[in-house]
Amino acid sequence: MDAKELVNDVRDGRVSPEKLAELVVKLGSDLDVARRRIAELEKELGRRPTERLDESYSVDAEEKRKQDANRRKKLNKKKKKKGLKRGRISTADKLALAVRVEQVFPEDVAPEQCKLSHKRPIWRIENGTAVIVAYEVYRGPSGQYGRIPRSLGRSEYGLEIVVTISFLVHIVGLSFDKACQVLQFFQNLNLKKSQVDALLTQLAKSWEEQFDALCSLLAHSAIVQCDETSWSIKSVWAFLSENARIFLYGVHKDAETLEVLLDKLTFEGMLVSDDASVYRDFSCAQKCWAHLLRKAIKLTLLEPDNAAFRNLTDTLLKIYRTACRLQRDQRYSPEGRAAKVHLLNDEIVDLCGPVWFAELPPIEGVDNDYRLLCNEVMRLFLAGELFTFVTQDDAVCPNGETLAAPGTNNESERSLRGPAQCRSTGRTSKTTQGARRQTILVTTLESLRLYLSEFTLASVLQEISHWWDAKATCFQKLLKSLNISSDDQASGILNKLFPPPDTS
Repeated sequence: MDAKELVNDVRDGRVSPEKLAELVVKLGSDLDVARRRIAELEKELGRRPTERLDESYSVDAEEKRKQDANRRKKLNKKKKKKGLKRGRISTADKLALAVRVEQVFPEDVAPEQCKLSHKRPIWRIENGTAVIVAYEVYRGPSGQYGRIPRSLGRSEYGLEIVVTISFLVHIVGLSFDKACQVLQFFQNLNLKKSQVDALLTQLAKSWEEQFDALCSLLAHSAIVQCDETSWSIKSVWAFLSENARIFLYGVHKDAETLEVLLDKLTFEGMLVSDDASVYRDFSCAQKCWAHLLRKAIKLTLLEPDNAAFRNLTDTLLKIYRTACRLQRDQRYSPEGRAAKVHLLNDEIVDLCGPVWFAELPPIEGVDNDYRLLCNEVMRLFLAGELFTFVTQDDAVCPNGETLAAPGTNNESERSLRGPAQCRSTGRTSKTTQGARRQTILVTTLESLRLYLSEFTLASVLQEISHWWDAKATCFQKLLKSLNISSDDQASGILNKLFPPPDTS
């Protein structure tokens, strides 16, 4: 009897109320049984993996799945026979592969007063090959531990490996995959991308304090070159001086960012830059001659037969070359050099003054570019920002090299070619955390070039080892020698440039 017949029988009185109640009770009992069965099936399905709905269910697909399963079983059997294990290798297995064992005692504590605390395997690069060295770390009577040389925290990789990775990734510009391939090929060291990422983060965290010290040195430098370019996240900025080389990745290209590093009211050095508005109003500035000459050459290329354009280009180039020779000529005294600069200023007025004083309105075409260039040169002349490099004293780098005041910011532009190429090919950081890490690592490594006579892995590791022994870095020692008090040092620069995300 279906539901429709039952309804008709009840309406016509052919079904008694007792029979109807009996039918309702039976249906309720069947429903309870069905519900319990459904619950049991749900528990059973919850314990088994859910199959893919888009998986092929043909006979050939089923045979292929069986073959793959059999292949995996055979491979696992072979690994078990060879003693190979899947997943993380235990510390005991790593210690068994160690080439030697070294004991590490706490500083200024007699060995007989110490007790063995634990053993740690550390990957090292020795004779061009990666090896494991087992360190027996001893604990002193006051709870102090021995420090493993050239290692970071609880990392299983020596500092030489971490610095090499940082150099390959952020200085050479290799990807994580290629850096791993280089270490595998040359040092027989097998690393994964996740390990490379973790090691770089750990090194950057340990060098955060050095970044603040370098920012202080930059603010007290005599000559600073700077330039910026767009990046995957906002912009990348380069500041090069005789004391520090600061690279900022993923920051805004505005006056607020510049003020964090160089305050126009307190910075007393010479700033070499292009004529962007963000660099104006510094007390001592040198505008890039290369930018001016490129604009003049462009006019000549657009209209080769225009005598005014050609005269502007040739004369500006002649004046700049004369200024460079004047800067290198050691026969002049400061007063004599200043007098020669006055003559160069007269030549600038004779060249661009007529267009400046005419106050021509905007016009169409290339002639308007000529008018703008003449006005720009005159404005820089009146601001005293064309020949500052001629009278500026040379600066001395910490490694003893002399840095002459440049008339262009070409060096800072060249230092940004790598980030610009990475931007064009999509090989840049995509997160603020990655940009902050790259800022610290590139800044510290590039600044070390100024403090080492030879920039090699051996010299960098030797210098970093001195940091621990002397309880101070070469950057902090220079700050102390310059009598820069702790109140004058930059602090919290990273948090100002890379504010933590708002979690509210």
